[in-house]
Amino acid sequence: MSDNRFEEELQIIAAAKKGDARAQRKIYETYASSMMSVCWRYAGDSETAKDLLQDGFVKLFTKLDMYAGTGAFAGWVRRVFVTTCLEYLRQKTALRLSNPIDDSEYNLPESDVSVIDKISADELMALIAELPDVSRMVFNMFALEGYTHAEIAEILDITEVNSRTLFLRARKTLQHAIQLLSQNGRSKT
Repeated sequence: MSDNRFEEELQIIAAAKKGDARAQRKIYETYASSMMSVCWRYAGDSETAKDLLQDGFVKLFTKLDMYAGTGAFAGWVRRVFVTTCLEYLRQKTALRLSNPIDDSEYNLPESDVSVIDKISADELMALIAELPDVSRMVFNMFALEGYTHAEIAEILDITEVNSRTLFLRARKTLQHAIQLLSQNGRSKT
């Protein structure tokens, strides 16, 4: 981001911190679309994602004073929305894992991921939405948000082994579903 755009963004943030509705609207318009995608990936359905989007913006504007202006605002915004989604899913009890997962119990061989080139982004997102809540969260956090398994384990209060295994299960499930789509001819390259 150029220095000029960065300064402009800081001015908008400063105005929004003071309750300026136009500045808040500008922040909303800038980030609503990308944060809706984040919410949808965690929620798995559009109605819940819309609720999470609203909750996320309420939280963002409530906690805007916590943004110090030292890092990328977009990253801070994303963190607020991911946290909002995780809090929702915790309340929904999706994160309560009664038994630890032992990696050694599952034979999870690698499979050919080249079939991913044969489906559309919308089909892939629909398949991700069909994953169980906890698997979807771990997959999103690791594969799409860039969290490490150690960070995921801490945030979700699970072990790193659980995180890795849930990710591997999700990936394996997606690979299988993608192969089925590809074989059934629903997707064309």
